[in-house]
Amino acid sequence: MTDPGFELDELFIPAAPGEPGWADFEAAAFVAATVEAEGYGGHELTLSAAESITHAWITVQVLADRRRRGIGTALFDHLEAIAMAESRLSQIVYTVSPEAESPRLHAQTGFGSVPLGNPEVKFLIGRGYRLEQVVRTSRLDLPCDPDTVERLRVTAALKAGPDYAVLCWSDHTPPDRLADLAVLRTRMTTDAPSAGLEEPEDVWTAARVTAEENAAAQSPRSTLTAAALHRPSGRLVGFTELSVPQETARAVLQEDTLVLREHRGHRLGLLLKAANLQRLERERPGHPSVMTFNAEENRPMLAVNEAMGFRPMGQEGAWRRSAAGPVSAVSGSAGTGGRTDS
Repeated sequence: MTDPGFELDELFIPAAPGEPGWADFEAAAFVAATVEAEGYGGHELTLSAAESITHAWITVQVLADRRRRGIGTALFDHLEAIAMAESRLSQIVYTVSPEAESPRLHAQTGFGSVPLGNPEVKFLIGRGYRLEQVVRTSRLDLPCDPDTVERLRVTAALKAGPDYAVLCWSDHTPPDRLADLAVLRTRMTTDAPSAGLEEPEDVWTAARVTAEENAAAQSPRSTLTAAALHRPSGRLVGFTELSVPQETARAVLQEDTLVLREHRGHRLGLLLKAANLQRLERERPGHPSVMTFNAEENRPMLAVNEAMGFRPMGQEGAWRRSAAGPVSAVSGSAGTGGRTDS
């Protein structure tokens, strides 16, 4: 039963920082930051309230001294009821699983595992969720060795050959590249490893890319994008993004990276990441690290990251519960926070 000293209430999401509802939103962001820091042992992945307001995801997080009172269960029941009412019969949960001395629960992919005795693991198993995938969180210390990054970039460029070129921009995609980026974002939902999560295709259009970028412009963060141009076709065939906070004391987030399946094998992923990292160090120096997330079965991308100097620092479990019917998704976390793979 839920502690009678607590009640569930739906907060009003403010339109912008400082608008009505902002104090409550900041308080919720504080809970999220506290719980995630507990899961990862630090605040490098924390998003401020001003940064979080431009994103949308569903998460369940309870402060450590308020757990085991039924609060998380009540919140989860509420979110799952919303999902079922909208015929979203597949629920997907990403949650941090701190390392612990415990027997291991292995993902359905056969790559990666989480401690079976962790409270978030037992909670999700008890609700009928299955561990489909383990996502590795990795850290690259900055500044990195410029000679190493340049060697990797040159080697990758030679492998790619003259048919490919790297294009770069900040925040807003050039108008003549919006349609290509929409294709890449759509393919990110089908080409990235998703184990048994059965996430549906999420179709992007040029208009949707523009709308998201306009919304993101309200955030204090900025985005550095590097994209691979296939010269014979004149189309973009890969991209990578770095999300950069204003404060140099905070970590940079490596966001989506994708090379279309039909253009893999040319080391384009390494080329794009190395070029974007060089640009970060040149244009936005001083940050302590870059953080990234990858499915444990995604060995090609993990190999790229490892070659650049990324080292593991934690993991998240990707869990799924489904019922008969059309596949959709609601994502979130139980107890220790969560984030989607990039």
